[in-house]
Amino acid sequence: MIPYIANKILNLFVTLLGVVTLVFFLLNILPGDPARMMLGQNDDLEQLNIIKKKYAFDKPLSKQYILYLNDLSPVSFHSNNTNSYTFFDKTKHRGFKILQFDSYSVYLKQPFLRTSFVNQGKNVSEIIYQTLPNTIVLATSSIIIAVIFGFILAIISVLYKDSFIDISIQFVSTIGMSLPSFFSAILFAWIFGFILRDYTGLEMTGSLYELDDYGEKYHLKLKNLILPSLVLGIRPISVISQLLRNELVKVLGLDYIRTARAKGLSKYKIIKNHALKNSLNPVITSISGWFASLLAGAVFVEYIFGWNGIGKEIVNALNELDIPVIMGCVITIAFIFIIINSIVDIIYVKLDPRIKI
Repeated sequence: MIPYIANKILNLFVTLLGVVTLVFFLLNILPGDPARMMLGQNDDLEQLNIIKKKYAFDKPLSKQYILYLNDLSPVSFHSNNTNSYTFFDKTKHRGFKILQFDSYSVYLKQPFLRTSFVNQGKNVSEIIYQTLPNTIVLATSSIIIAVIFGFILAIISVLYKDSFIDISIQFVSTIGMSLPSFFSAILFAWIFGFILRDYTGLEMTGSLYELDDYGEKYHLKLKNLILPSLVLGIRPISVISQLLRNELVKVLGLDYIRTARAKGLSKYKIIKNHALKNSLNPVITSISGWFASLLAGAVFVEYIFGWNGIGKEIVNALNELDIPVIMGCVITIAFIFIIINSIVDIIYVKLDPRIKI
């Protein structure tokens, strides 16, 4: 088990390095001068050169890539020269020195995702800290809804197998899997947040915390979570219900189930006490995968509903070509995605040791 976990950790770092490399080069070959973007309307050539030197924009792209990896790494090398880009600036970096040499020092620090081009030089890490929890709340509530309704629909389908109810559930599930989230978001916002607003009391847009009428104090508004959670939960509900139904049908055909049926147990009790727990392995994998995907897939849903999450932040950053924010958010989501999938793989092997053979 330990070699398997070590191999997973190694794969995690290799995959993350691949993501960082791909994102860095894709975004940094885009047309446009980041130094000019930071200056805005100011075309002062002297200021432009100062910014290029300060942020290493004057260096070759390969050198910029190495510097970015150094910023991301928890163990990094920093120049002792205060005028160098790699100098350990305590206003940007959080960490402490572990080794010191003549011209440079080695630090153990928090990964530095750099600063926003647009948002007054605000640290990207701070932007992520403010928005990521909202996305996690949204993804968690969506997957809870998906698990509850997915299990209920799957069990009903199996209880009434090949009946009109079963066929109807499968038909609706197929539609749910093929329905794009952004279209569902527009449809739900229009129907429940506009047409039926007097009955539902729901708004077309809104986030978890909103300012009061005086713009001074934030208030928790859980009702704003309902529509985006339902929209994000539609596809995983469909996947979970069909996957669990198929697994239950397969398990119900096994010999030990026939024995339980011969003892006079009802179909519901057989499913509840015997078949369900033996059908969960692929469903658990699917749930974990969907949870990680929801973090990334919430981009347009958050934007449509005005939900202040990391997805909405990515869309705003794309509109403004705020490259450090885009890179920081994408790398953060990729890291969470990889971590969740690795943990699930380890749990899966623990439950069924045959998988690692």
